[in-house]
Amino acid sequence: MAYTITDTCTGCGSCSRICPTRAITGEKKEQHTIAADLCIECGSCGRICPAGAVSDPFGIPAVRMKKNSWPAPVFDQKRCMACVICLDACPTGCLIVGPPQGKDPNGYPCMEDLSSCLGCGLCAADCPADAISLAPREVA
Repeated sequence: MAYTITDTCTGCGSCSRICPTRAITGEKKEQHTIAADLCIECGSCGRICPAGAVSDPFGIPAVRMKKNSWPAPVFDQKRCMACVICLDACPTGCLIVGPPQGKDPNGYPCMEDLSSCLGCGLCAADCPADAISLAPREVA
């Protein structure tokens, strides 16, 4: 299932500019649409829409949020296996493997660019060690 854009869309284009898969198309000042086959359900379109014109896959209207309140990943290095599956899951490439620290020869995933993180949670969903949680950016 995919997010949808309702008829209250003003065609501002905020959603299409933030969509990491370019699933959202439309002309300026006209209702935009989301290609269901391209939507990864990250929710960024709904969190940025000034018109409240986006609904989640269950039909629940998304709520606009200030970006500093969007969720961001928090990594538990004690649980992390350094498998880097989270890096592959991230649609914006905002995660990197940090340098090894102390006697541990492994580098662990960490945030490289918080400003490009969409707070989608795909990294956490794909983590086989359950080592990633999401927290508001003010906490993360």
